[in-house]
Amino acid sequence: MFNSFGNILRLTSFGESHGKGIGGVIDGFPAGIRIDMDFVQAELNRRRPGQSLITTARKEGDKVEFLSGIFEGKSTGCPIGFIVWNENQHSNDYDNMKEVYRPSHADYTYKVKYGIRDYRGGGRSSARETISRVVAGALAKQALRQLGVHITAYTSQVGPIRLEENYTAYDLDLIETNPVRCPDPVKAKEMEELIFKIKGQGDTIGGVVTCVIKGCPIGLGQPVFGKLQAALASGMLSINAAKAFEYGDGFKGLKQKGSEQNDVFFNNCGRIETKTNHSGGIQGGISNGQDIFFRVAFKPVATVLMEQHTVNLDGVDTTLKARGRHDPCVLPRAVPIVEAMAAMTILDFYLIDRTTQL
Repeated sequence: MFNSFGNILRLTSFGESHGKGIGGVIDGFPAGIRIDMDFVQAELNRRRPGQSLITTARKEGDKVEFLSGIFEGKSTGCPIGFIVWNENQHSNDYDNMKEVYRPSHADYTYKVKYGIRDYRGGGRSSARETISRVVAGALAKQALRQLGVHITAYTSQVGPIRLEENYTAYDLDLIETNPVRCPDPVKAKEMEELIFKIKGQGDTIGGVVTCVIKGCPIGLGQPVFGKLQAALASGMLSINAAKAFEYGDGFKGLKQKGSEQNDVFFNNCGRIETKTNHSGGIQGGISNGQDIFFRVAFKPVATVLMEQHTVNLDGVDTTLKARGRHDPCVLPRAVPIVEAMAAMTILDFYLIDRTTQL
């Protein structure tokens, strides 16, 4: 059950980094949605490895193969099964990690919990599992388009380099014009240079992805245990290397007084709106029709290509120098994953809202 995400719209994923492939089954997807296969593949291409000098050198085509639930280009309402075959595993790169626990990885906790672990790339704890999320998110995005909902994420911070302004100050059409996926070309260049420098040192760096959801219907979410922001946080914090989540003004708002942060209502040609959006489009756990925006902090990748102290399976002190192909910074490839989790969450809550109103 813990390999599944969602309520009515539900993704169950399977597969390991160095297994045969990664796949999933999507239940509850609405029938009659026209599926653009090229769009799904384009989303996977944004996530795949080897797309620039600042990502892992692993070469994978990441071509998705749909097995069920789509007929004549439309969803049938039946379970949508799919798989992406692994093609470029270098499992021998992990032979020196077989008998030791990698610092800040899931090795130790997996071994204690299950009594066994897949040391080749981390098995289920590998970020390669997020392929399934991106496929499901690409389908969810296409369903949300019919509702006028659009989701955009971008890199807003790498290490100490950050965008200082709100998302409204940037041209989000520029996100895909650079390998960092940052809408500020100057900052993007600085971020790229920092990542490349860190990569040359065999080290890693973290940062922040910002996400904006435009056109979200009013009323999604429940007031107590089904708060929309809690569901978004749950989805985001399930992503590998995610460490923190904040929406609206978040911690920044702690510096303001209530009179400064309150979003005052006004009548905009017959539509009730707010003059500001400190709440981030969610009030009382329910969407209010304004833009939903949030930030997800990602830690530096745990695999560093330098010698570190650790212990072996018997608890004896030793050292480890990792080998293999790893991202020096997850941010560029995390952008489409954040969008995918947001899309699945919003579509799921839209379907929940429809059932509660019957």
